[in-house]
Amino acid sequence: MTVYRFLVAIAVLMTFLATGASAQQRAAAAQPPAQKPKVSPMLEEYRIGPEDVLSISVWKNDAMSRVVPVRPDGMISLPLLDDVMAAGLTPTELRNLLAQRLTEYVPSPAVTVIVNDVKSFKVSVIGEVIRPARYELKSRTSVLDVLALAGGFNQFAARTRIVVLRQEGDRKIRIPFNYNRVTNGSDEENVYLKPGDIVLVP
Repeated sequence: MTVYRFLVAIAVLMTFLATGASAQQRAAAAQPPAQKPKVSPMLEEYRIGPEDVLSISVWKNDAMSRVVPVRPDGMISLPLLDDVMAAGLTPTELRNLLAQRLTEYVPSPAVTVIVNDVKSFKVSVIGEVIRPARYELKSRTSVLDVLALAGGFNQFAARTRIVVLRQEGDRKIRIPFNYNRVTNGSDEENVYLKPGDIVLVP
């Protein structure tokens, strides 16, 4: 009888453990999968462009530390490294590139890259606005923001047929923008501009 009771107790224990594990699995399956947080366009790291002014500092190396402009071809000139392509890179990417190339001349270089002055972020507003012009921006700007800079619409503007013209590689894309829908609180999102964009108000 003792052996029989022992086997019964083991069977009951195994059943209990299996039931508990099954309940945990069902609870885990019932939980919704974790969603990756969306990155706001306002949080995207700035990419260097022509005419920007950069402050490049190499720790304990004053000869390499200097303020340099980005040339129209996107290059910067530095001692020892000569020409380095900076346009299109983030400050972090340029810092890593410079540190990698400087290892030939400086042991474990500590490099800092700061954008002193943003001059490459230029967009154009043309068409039926009060002040059509090319605007030099200093931070991420939406279509609504740049329309305000342009003084708003004149009486002939087609507010529902605005188009943002953007160069993506070898092709030009058209991004429609309906001013009335955006300002009336619809689900249509405001569009954030990129350097070189053209806002066309027919």
